[in-house]
Amino acid sequence: MKHKKITRRKFLKQSTKAVIGAAASSFMLSGSVFSPKGKRPVVSLVKIKNDNIGAAVEEAIDLLGGISEVTKGKERIMLKPNLVAPASEVTTKPEVIKTLAQMMKKAGKEVSVGEGSATAPSFNVQGDEVFRTKKRDILDKMQQFVFDNLGYSELAQSLGISLVNLHSGEMAEVEVPSAFCFDKITLHRSLQDIDLLCSVPMMKTHVFAQVTLGMKNLIGLYPGTVYQSVRGLMHDLASEVEPSGTAVAIVDMVRANKLGLVVVDGSMAMEGEGPTNGTLVKMDLIIAGTNPLATDMVAANCMSFKPSDVPTFIWANKAGMKPTCLDDIELRGERPKNVGRKFVRPTIYAWKDIRNIWGAKVIKTC
Repeated sequence: MKHKKITRRKFLKQSTKAVIGAAASSFMLSGSVFSPKGKRPVVSLVKIKNDNIGAAVEEAIDLLGGISEVTKGKERIMLKPNLVAPASEVTTKPEVIKTLAQMMKKAGKEVSVGEGSATAPSFNVQGDEVFRTKKRDILDKMQQFVFDNLGYSELAQSLGISLVNLHSGEMAEVEVPSAFCFDKITLHRSLQDIDLLCSVPMMKTHVFAQVTLGMKNLIGLYPGTVYQSVRGLMHDLASEVEPSGTAVAIVDMVRANKLGLVVVDGSMAMEGEGPTNGTLVKMDLIIAGTNPLATDMVAANCMSFKPSDVPTFIWANKAGMKPTCLDDIELRGERPKNVGRKFVRPTIYAWKDIRNIWGAKVIKTC
């Protein structure tokens, strides 16, 4: 895979455009990505009709067997949206989270919403420069700002569910056997206490990872008080294993968590220079599955990416995760060829090429 060189001025301008304009103990390893032998993982694809996102989410879950089936034996569930920055055009729509939370609460589940956002203006973004920080006071204020600005604080209050700032608070150490990069990962204690993690990403391209979907969304679980905002330290360490500084960190994180449901918000998607500076595309899709890798592979296929195009999928297969090809997935509902389109590819950068021009400095004041 070719990686493009870039100037400091150009990258800073691109990376902050959307953000500034918005005013970004031990765990059980997830078993859902290791499919039982002879059983194909199921992924549902539903077309959103008349902008009724909630109805499409419900249909996608029903095609998997219903909310009782996909949450069977799971009482405490955390929903993880992609709230990379305080910009509604680059983040998971609250309607998707609202519908899932309502369905789960109706099924008698305890529901929370957790996130550790990457950036926000006036916090770790100043002018056109993005900073690293481990300072809790900055990260806590930033996360609350993101929750408030995107409507998640109001949503949580109306539904009677809790919001969890994954950047700070009580932490737990997670062991990752056969890890690619992190033998141990420090994570928010709440991720140990839940029974099921549900990743709810926005469908987007990504300049490090090609696509950002259900598994990539788990980068938001690396707490900033440990790995810095914009996960600078995480990228530094992961880039010693592979160029993107992202793929192996994603796979290690998936294996360290109880990820057992992915619901991709494809109502609006992003092509080109994602995750924040691409072009919006109205896809009107909801894609769901209990196998994160299979669900992401189908979503990427709707974006016209082959599994071999995405480093995260390649490294997931190296870790023994299944499936290895699209033919091993059972599709329910629509077919990618009927509802997908060819996405404009992002320019792919190796972490080392932008390491000293983006998120390089540690912020001194806020």
